[in-house]
Amino acid sequence: MTIREASDLGKKVERYEIALDELRIAHQDVKGVLVEALLIERLQQLGEELGYSVAPQETSQDQRDLASLNHGLPEMSESWSG
Repeated sequence: MTIREASDLGKKVERYEIALDELRIAHQDVKGVLVEALLIERLQQLGEELGYSVAPQETSQDQRDLASLNHGLPEMSESWSG
């Protein structure tokens, strides 16, 4: 293996590690949103069992959460290119 090949391989490994870190962060973000949604759904079910009814509504926070998740996707794909 030449020095140039080793350098290229080192750069590829570095990009891979960065992309993997970004993927882990995105996974945690998605997990947080899903857990929150499941908790809200479960609380609504419990409320219904107790005789309360709440119409599910999408809050602006939900929209911001989804927008922030979508914002990270181009960054991840950029780290894989090049």
